[in-house]
Amino acid sequence: MSAEPVSRRARAHRRRSRSFVAGVLAVVGVLAVFGVAGAAVTVIQGPRVTSVQVDPEAATTTSGSRMIVTTTQSLAEVDPSQITITPATPFAVDTSGRSVGVRFTLPLYDDTEYTVTIDDVEGIGGGPTASVTETFRTPPLQTYLLQRGDDEDVIARTDLEGTGSAVFRHPHIEDFRATTTHLVISVQGEDGTSDLLVTDLDGENLREIALPDVGYVSNLQSADRGDLIGFTFSDRDLGADGGRESRLYTASARGTDPVAAPVEVTGADPRVAAWRFVPDTDSILMISFDGTLLLTGSGGDGATALGSALDIEGIARGSSVAVVERVEGLVEIDLTDASESPLVEPDPDLGGATTVTPLPDGSTIRTGAVLEDGAPTGRTAVSLVGVDGGATELAEIAATDAVLQTCVSPSARYLAVMVAPDAVDNRYDTYGLPLPERVETRVIEIAGGAEAVALIGSSVAWCQTPRA
Repeated sequence: MSAEPVSRRARAHRRRSRSFVAGVLAVVGVLAVFGVAGAAVTVIQGPRVTSVQVDPEAATTTSGSRMIVTTTQSLAEVDPSQITITPATPFAVDTSGRSVGVRFTLPLYDDTEYTVTIDDVEGIGGGPTASVTETFRTPPLQTYLLQRGDDEDVIARTDLEGTGSAVFRHPHIEDFRATTTHLVISVQGEDGTSDLLVTDLDGENLREIALPDVGYVSNLQSADRGDLIGFTFSDRDLGADGGRESRLYTASARGTDPVAAPVEVTGADPRVAAWRFVPDTDSILMISFDGTLLLTGSGGDGATALGSALDIEGIARGSSVAVVERVEGLVEIDLTDASESPLVEPDPDLGGATTVTPLPDGSTIRTGAVLEDGAPTGRTAVSLVGVDGGATELAEIAATDAVLQTCVSPSARYLAVMVAPDAVDNRYDTYGLPLPERVETRVIEIAGGAEAVALIGSSVAWCQTPRA
């Protein structure tokens, strides 16, 4: 039997199929040529930036924020010497695949334009190098203040122009702290005991941290980054039969049902007289009721005894050096190796420091009496003391006023001085953490000592600890 003749339609279909396949192969060939050419151009030009990730707002409030630059090529290791940041700020760098990460080890200045330049960026296979320059601007700084009233207490958010608004209200606010993304507020309930509340930074999504029992919260503190807080707790029914007294607890402000966890050091007095979070670690520095200074993990593990102490003045953000008061005087202790040295004496003499606030660069803010011919005048000087002891007065407080607390902004650009004006006639309230009826927070730019603003309120969120 002979084969059936092929129709014109079938022959035409075959011709179209061959033409289509030839066209596809031609397109694939052209794309392959362009792909090879594009890869060659990329190699010839060197690495080029494809994306930049940075959060300027977070960079002003917390240490450890990063700028990540992603390029067209896998990169050779970038050395810190290749990076210039203007204005200068401490940083670390890491290289991974096509990306370079620049980590700012301290919070950045607010309302400031930063330029990051990375020179001689090279692909991992060699070839031409390229320079990368990226610029971003940080936003104006905002903070939070406590304003107590006759019928209602308020936590207000404010800028450095003094413009603010209430974000949280309660009949009785003892204290509060601001973490990276939350407010943690210690309030007094109807039975006079403490509740520990958590909200978002705008005061929304209220929830409660589960306390160990019915009792009292004190010495509320926040870590330098993240959402970790800590506090001491005492049972309401504490008596001769025992109970928890000044026990240290930590908790995360994240989650819908946060729970406090105890910090228990084996063999140590469980009662804590003073304590601080150690910046950029999960460690805690504490003084037990028997006067022992202990450096421990966040759960009380791996504790190291560091002698005896009377008080902890502070640990600067981005630092491992604590300023501690021992019987013999104020000392600086490097918590990485337990080495210590006396706190540098100021020149000129400040008449003895009543408070010491350490800064990341090793300098300190100190308050002390203003002297004339070696005698106190009643006025108070707030001074910057450099690592060499050189003292520069930043502010002078009138003899009629009292300095309650000093603390610095996250970037250490500003100093907040909490003042009770007309101290003799300015009566204290009856809270567990009492405050005068009238309180001002004076904000001073540390470089130069110019006063930026005077805010009505206390307990500015820059202070990670309550006033003494």
